[in-house]
Amino acid sequence: MTLNPHDIDSGARVGAPPASVGKGLRSGTVGLLGAVALGLSSTAPAYSIAVTLGLVTMTVGQLAPAALVIGFVPILFTAFAFRELNRDMPDCGTTFVWNTRAFGPWTGWLIGSWVPTVASLFAMTALAQVSATYLLSIVGLDGLAGDGTAVTVTGLVLLAGATVLARRGLQIATAVQYALLGLQLLALFGIGFAAFTRPGAATPALSWINPFAFQGAGPFAESVLLCLFIYWGWDALITVNEESSDADRVPGRAVLISTFVLLASYLFTAFAAVGYAGIGTTGIGLGNPANATDFLSTLAPSLVGNALATVVQLAVCVSALSAMLTCLVGSGRGYLSMTAHGAMPEAFARIHPRYRTPTVGTVFFGAATAVTLVVLKLASPRFLGDAILSIGLLIACYYGATAFACVWHFRHRLRASVRDLLFKGVLPLLGGLMMLAAFARSAYDMVAPDYGSTSFHGVGGVFLLGIGSIVLGVPVVLLVRHHFPRFFREGKTSVVQPTVNESRS
Repeated sequence: MTLNPHDIDSGARVGAPPASVGKGLRSGTVGLLGAVALGLSSTAPAYSIAVTLGLVTMTVGQLAPAALVIGFVPILFTAFAFRELNRDMPDCGTTFVWNTRAFGPWTGWLIGSWVPTVASLFAMTALAQVSATYLLSIVGLDGLAGDGTAVTVTGLVLLAGATVLARRGLQIATAVQYALLGLQLLALFGIGFAAFTRPGAATPALSWINPFAFQGAGPFAESVLLCLFIYWGWDALITVNEESSDADRVPGRAVLISTFVLLASYLFTAFAAVGYAGIGTTGIGLGNPANATDFLSTLAPSLVGNALATVVQLAVCVSALSAMLTCLVGSGRGYLSMTAHGAMPEAFARIHPRYRTPTVGTVFFGAATAVTLVVLKLASPRFLGDAILSIGLLIACYYGATAFACVWHFRHRLRASVRDLLFKGVLPLLGGLMMLAAFARSAYDMVAPDYGSTSFHGVGGVFLLGIGSIVLGVPVVLLVRHHFPRFFREGKTSVVQPTVNESRS
């Protein structure tokens, strides 16, 4: 494969949406079911609900199911934006390409690439730690599971294994995801069914999903931001759009299917858990701080017995592992697209001759995650926790920007039909505004020094990590602009045609 960054297709029509270009990926590899599996796996449903439901309950009590529904609304509206943009511009660069096309190279690189990359890095550090902790506990090494160094080393080993698997190709990765996803959903619905049928469990009430019962904007915004984290990740499936059987339709359908499956499984689990355990601050109550970050491990022994409780632990472990795998798959393809459009070094366009995967990009992201994990761990375990809490800000930032990008990109087509007005304009706009509101309110709350575990000169560490990560992207983009001036000089047309073409031997 030779790379020629100056070989531009002379037939390119300036102003046309970027077509799905030959980047060396193997097309037709992923069908609808495989795309849905990747989307669900990337959200790590068992892990996400296990570490978040308790925190949501501590914030809003029995309204936790309502928070899940309210948090789903901006996600759904944003999913419509992703679907419509993918139909018009099926490119594995997704948010990078779409934001560049709508708002220009600066926004594309900073908001469409840098912000989701940082969010993914922070999330990957958490996933590596969680999977390592659970694995050590499952195999009986409880002492090592409580040792920070042992957990970090085990997490690095698991990360290396996931990187190797992601490098091997989508067919292997998707097959593995089927098994991992099946175990997660089985565990969630098994725990939920056991809780629902347990004598003495409270009957779910409609008041638990009343969106008007929240006490104040602060708890509402905080709970919604937590729920954004629960749903976040389904967009990773769109990064395989150029390898899908129908690039402009299958990923969009998979996005909607996966988000609704997530909503159903989360609501089922939340209703069951709140009804069985209650919201008390002692014992197995979901409001107990001791249970906040892993209610599944607390409830499983009394619901299904110790043997099956180990299966639940295994489900959370593989949930984190499967999300790691999907993040690696998506990130490598994002770098490939950026390189194809002239926004990153040519090395990231290298495709494995046998597996047809972006080798350099995949390995680079795996290595970057390892470095981030070690640096944050050496800085302070509490620092790592605040980094994870800041992810919600980053999610709201780039999801909201992409929703606005949809509205702006299709602004001249909104009058074509009622459908276009609704799905390309009104709903994405509402989704973007909701994301912006959640971002602003949460950023305001996170400034407080007691928000999270660390602070610096009276400013909360979560705020500094979240907003600081976005601000840090500015000098990074300035550096990129210096090395790739052509991409920034060509403005919104930078992604009309690729600036790196591949000739296959």
